[in-house]
Amino acid sequence: MKPFDLNMEEVLENWEVFHAIREIIANALDEQLITDTQKIEIYQTDIGWGIRDFGRGIQIDHYTQNENPEKYEGPEGIIGKFGVGLKDALATFHRNGINPIIKSRYGTYTLETQSKEGFDDINTLHVMYDDSEIEMSGTDFLLEGVTSDQIKQAKDLFLKFKEATEIEHTKYGSIIEAPEEGPNRVYINGVLASEEENFLFSYNITNLTPKMRKALNRERTNVGRTTYSERVKSILKSARSDAVKEELAEQISLRYSGEQCDEITWSEIAQVGIEALAKRDNNAVFVTEREMLYNPDEMERMRMEGRNIIVSNERDRGKIQTEDAVTFSSYVQDFKDSFEFDYVEPDSLSASERKVFDKTDSIMKMVGWTDEDMPEILISNTLQKETDTSSGILLTFSAIGLYEPVYHRITILRSQLGSLQSYAGTLLHEAAHAASGATDATRAFESQLTEYLGVLCAELSV
Repeated sequence: MKPFDLNMEEVLENWEVFHAIREIIANALDEQLITDTQKIEIYQTDIGWGIRDFGRGIQIDHYTQNENPEKYEGPEGIIGKFGVGLKDALATFHRNGINPIIKSRYGTYTLETQSKEGFDDINTLHVMYDDSEIEMSGTDFLLEGVTSDQIKQAKDLFLKFKEATEIEHTKYGSIIEAPEEGPNRVYINGVLASEEENFLFSYNITNLTPKMRKALNRERTNVGRTTYSERVKSILKSARSDAVKEELAEQISLRYSGEQCDEITWSEIAQVGIEALAKRDNNAVFVTEREMLYNPDEMERMRMEGRNIIVSNERDRGKIQTEDAVTFSSYVQDFKDSFEFDYVEPDSLSASERKVFDKTDSIMKMVGWTDEDMPEILISNTLQKETDTSSGILLTFSAIGLYEPVYHRITILRSQLGSLQSYAGTLLHEAAHAASGATDATRAFESQLTEYLGVLCAELSV
């Protein structure tokens, strides 16, 4: 037997036996994939458990490797890092009293503690190597002392051994149906990386970025979310199945309840959900909390119309690009565009209303309008809402007058005829819009109103 020093300077003290078994299973699965050989075997004996692949067979120089290049250059699904994981696994077995007996056609390998060459007072772990050839294919790890529970724990870390349903496969990885019990999981090349209590799905990331490869630690488990979150986003953004989009759409509708999954808090994924919901539900209207708070009348009208009010935050609402989505502003604009006035003929007015309305020409001419340039002035029982965005959000409020420059027409709400004061004030307000061509809260509009006030005061002093 020839001794071979594993030359390990650091041992993973937090590894348990099942972590070490995981590495042996991972190496066997990689060999199966790389060599396209038959499925690996995990079998029980009277002294422990064995893990067998049918590939090329382990050689003594494999124990010197830290990272095997073929693990990066092989086909999709390679778990990787053979060498680092193998030596850590052997050290963990030894520390826990597990005796591995490793065989391939190149010989038999066992473990033993011996003094380090040149340092008699330092004992290190060695592979004892018998190079007698064996007629067999692949590599057989017999783990003397390993229990069934430890094998079960190790297999539980692999997607391959779980009864999981793949919903959709993308070029970045797979979306997997949530388990009936327990948290969702994130796998990297089929090996558990992390558990996520509030994820909507489980994921198997198979297309790793260089940054991800660098960030993956030796332990493989408890990988931080920042390591894989971008890839999970890529998987969801590239998903095309109705099943995935339906679930994301449902999560968008749950925002106001505070019961959303973590994926939907990412703005890119929120957009996927919003687009899916908009296509699925023609009655959906996307509003922010502030729009909902400050526009109760519109909210009530939406509910009466059977609209599905979807509350989104300012960030997500501001990024909506799909034409299928109805936002609060587009809903208000559509309502304004479809609004029909309920005009009232002068002869249908009451006597008191008609008396006020008959003052129209004299009021307009008092501030400079003539019969030739005076806009048409009409009375309506109804008037569409006006909008205001000066506060940073869209607000709507009941209008009492409206100037339409396209038609050169002023329409005043019938209730304003209740007194000459209210009617004249509204009429002159709208006339100032017509004269200035400007909207509310502009210098041109205010200047026109100021001029009207001056003219009226001059008329009163005569």
